[in-house]
Amino acid sequence: MNNKSRGPLVHIVKRGNIPWYKSWLIRGASIVIALIVCAVVTTLLTGENPIQIYATMFKGAFGTPRKIWILLQNLSLLLCISLALTPAFKMRFWNIGGEGQVLIGGLATAACMILLGDKIPNWALIIIMVIAAMVAGAVWGGIPAFFKAKWNTNETLFTLMMNYVAIQLVAFFVIVWEVPKGAGKIGIINQSTMAGWLPQIGNYKYLLNIIIVALITIGMYVYLNYSKHGYEISVVGESERTARYVGIKVERVIVRTMLLSGALCGVAGLLLVGGTDHTITTTIAGGRGYTAIMVAWLANFNPFIMIFASLLLVFLSRGSAEISTIFGLNHSFADILTGIILFFIIGSEFFVKYKLSFRKSAKKEAK
Repeated sequence: MNNKSRGPLVHIVKRGNIPWYKSWLIRGASIVIALIVCAVVTTLLTGENPIQIYATMFKGAFGTPRKIWILLQNLSLLLCISLALTPAFKMRFWNIGGEGQVLIGGLATAACMILLGDKIPNWALIIIMVIAAMVAGAVWGGIPAFFKAKWNTNETLFTLMMNYVAIQLVAFFVIVWEVPKGAGKIGIINQSTMAGWLPQIGNYKYLLNIIIVALITIGMYVYLNYSKHGYEISVVGESERTARYVGIKVERVIVRTMLLSGALCGVAGLLLVGGTDHTITTTIAGGRGYTAIMVAWLANFNPFIMIFASLLLVFLSRGSAEISTIFGLNHSFADILTGIILFFIIGSEFFVKYKLSFRKSAKKEAK
């Protein structure tokens, strides 16, 4: 009798570098499996034809030119925040404060529109709005970075708490600026004069926002991959000890990177207040600061892949709202489908990086 102890039946092995097409085959297969699971769940819970459900989701996102423009607008804003968080995450600085940095950028924009709207030319007002939004976002990102660099505080908790401070600041100024008094909201800022509204290109309401974010995407790719600052971010992210050994001032990199991250979140706030909604509320960011974290990780910090990750999440959001309306289903059911799809997509990253190795049978071991 063989008394030798055997190893586990299955163990996890880290993959080496696999070809890009294999990694995307794994991701594609996960989406197919997710759609099959969603079809089964849809049939069991609602009795509806899952093919019609999927067709309705597609129609909700791409059904009309107006819906396409709204989808592209939502995509550009989510992508902008994702790009803003990417340098910090690549440096292993866990910036969970994107939501608050966007709110502060939007608040600075709204303040410029309300206080200076009828006092200076529109072109000068827009320049001041851009500067104010970027500076406000940079300061909001720089505060936790300074404490991290100086006293090694926990950046995750610090940036998260800054979100709540930003929400309360916005709530305070909404009461200060509310129109009419007692309404609890500001309403459309400078609706009659459109002072501070970002210019519209032709008949395309959101085209300027999309162009700005496209330029930021290209710029971020170049910055991370071909600049000295991008190299320093990568080295600090890999090992702070190595970075210090080669002469990189880690504290300076941390603060500089978070100033950039916060400034770009401020740009997102500018686009929301000055280019899209023309008002400020505590919910104007719409949770994008948290969703952007998922986009950045799904894309593995690649700015161009973030375009497709953002498109997927925005498509699911728009499509889910459509099936809730058309089929009269509870909105929670649409969230269930979205959750299933995201679960499989995120889970596929495990199989991209790791593989399951099964124990050989006794006969094979003997041979």
